[in-house]
Amino acid sequence: MVNIPMQKFRRMGILSFKPLLPHKKMLSFLCFVFLTGASYAQEVKDASQNLDAIIKTVEDFKPFDEKVHPLGRYEVDLELKKAEFAEKQLKRLDSVSTEKLTETETISLELLRFMLQDRVDTHTYEMYLNPILADQGFHLNLNYRIKTILNHQDAKEYLNLLNAIPNYVDQQLVFIREGLNKGISQPKIIFKGYESTYNEHIVSDFSKSAFYSPFEKLPDVLNPAQKDSITKAAKMAIQERVVPSFKKIKKFFEEEYVPQTRESLGVSETPNGKEFYQNRINYYTTTTEYTADDIHTIGLEEVARIKSEMEEIIKEVGFKGSFADFLTFLRTDKQFYATTGEALLKEARDIAKRIDAELPKYFKTLPRRPYGVKKVADAIAPKYTSGRYSGPSSETEPGYYLVNTYKLDSRSLYALPALTAHEAVPGHHLQGSLNKELGDSIPKFRKNMYLSAYGEGWALYTEYLADEMGIYRTPYEQFGKLTYEMWRACRLVVDTGIHAKGWTREQVVDYMLSNTALSEHEVSTETDRYIAWPGQAISYKMGELKIRELRKKAKEILGPKFDIRQFHEIILEQGTVTLPILERRIDAYIESVQ
Repeated sequence: MVNIPMQKFRRMGILSFKPLLPHKKMLSFLCFVFLTGASYAQEVKDASQNLDAIIKTVEDFKPFDEKVHPLGRYEVDLELKKAEFAEKQLKRLDSVSTEKLTETETISLELLRFMLQDRVDTHTYEMYLNPILADQGFHLNLNYRIKTILNHQDAKEYLNLLNAIPNYVDQQLVFIREGLNKGISQPKIIFKGYESTYNEHIVSDFSKSAFYSPFEKLPDVLNPAQKDSITKAAKMAIQERVVPSFKKIKKFFEEEYVPQTRESLGVSETPNGKEFYQNRINYYTTTTEYTADDIHTIGLEEVARIKSEMEEIIKEVGFKGSFADFLTFLRTDKQFYATTGEALLKEARDIAKRIDAELPKYFKTLPRRPYGVKKVADAIAPKYTSGRYSGPSSETEPGYYLVNTYKLDSRSLYALPALTAHEAVPGHHLQGSLNKELGDSIPKFRKNMYLSAYGEGWALYTEYLADEMGIYRTPYEQFGKLTYEMWRACRLVVDTGIHAKGWTREQVVDYMLSNTALSEHEVSTETDRYIAWPGQAISYKMGELKIRELRKKAKEILGPKFDIRQFHEIILEQGTVTLPILERRIDAYIESVQ
């Protein structure tokens, strides 16, 4: 049955008829009503079917055979094919009548449009020619493909992956060389210490390779003959495919890329750089509302606000000295640092379990998938952030909260509660797992979608939420929360400073050290990350500001009717969305409760 809105009848004059009509007129009227209802129902059905057909086309689009190319295919012609496909689907979306869609369908349409437009932009700005970041990138991503082997099929797939590394590397180097020729590359300054990203995998003993670790504990479901065959194949793959590939990467970076890449810092100084940076601002805020100047100003205002709160804590603990002296105290006093990697991991696990116990008070729906806590892999630790969340790559895996145990004197214990809330729960693991567990009404592309303004904005908001949960137990941990918030506020200033205002690396480092309690090592690795990844760093604070703004609005309007569990349900129940969609949903929630 289709429910036709009453206002539609009023517009057609149907509700103004006289109660007594001649028989023929009454019959004509009833036919008119029936046909109008049937027509409206058909329009609704057509709009839904049109959208479903486009979504299916997008989800079924496979530009290459993933079984043949387990690490992907990377060719210029293929990038053009993907962009042309996206443009065609965008035109099809223009024909869908949005007035006839449900809320979930409307959100799906908007998110699909956003995703397809970014595919077009990726080709327009040739982003694929620069698959390198300071702490991520084409070869660094291989570290995340190391996985536990549970059966013979797992072993076969993992061996195929290892054997695909040489072709994968060759294709990426073709892209990177073309990027160098076109001025699309990373600044030379971020490659200090970069050699660890490939040297770690150049081993003389195959069994010492991190890529061999899954073969050390093969499951008992494999018989002795299978185990012997698999380990022999693994030895050959690492000796003949993996290690030579990383030697090739080493030679490329040290003899070709680093000597030739650009000296300039900001992306605005590259071809079409200013236009590209505005495009990234639009992408990472999910709106067209802001310019670099807008974000810079918001950042300066947030830095000033947070600093005043930090100074109150300094007074509370009775510290005698300046703000800078207090930051030095936090960076150097041994009481704030673990002495072993295992001690740091143990503390992180304790905080995570304390947060777990508080979750039901704040959330109606919790994820089914569990998570673990483990250290960042040695190969990537030196250039890696203090912690990060790594989602599962299969149905048999948990999510992981990764804690960096490299250089322990730079991993402060007072900031660990905020980091844990952000990366594990109620931050990335909770939100990311719920996203993948969305119901059947949500298309698959949305369950796998990630937008930093939403995901990182949510995770930063949960650092604030952890305070309400009672997770910060000392003034120093409260200061750690604020220094992490200050860190994200500073990003608004320094990201725009680097990429729109001509800031030097020294300016960025000085600004971060002057306003946060982050260690010098953390500031250094973070600075390289901002230089290499234009715009991404602004998404955290911009998303968090919007969520806190919407919460404040709902609380002020609803008063005692405000329910924190329901508010979080509205934020999370449709999964990843843009900030404009999120605001629209909260406005509808407020209206429904009033």
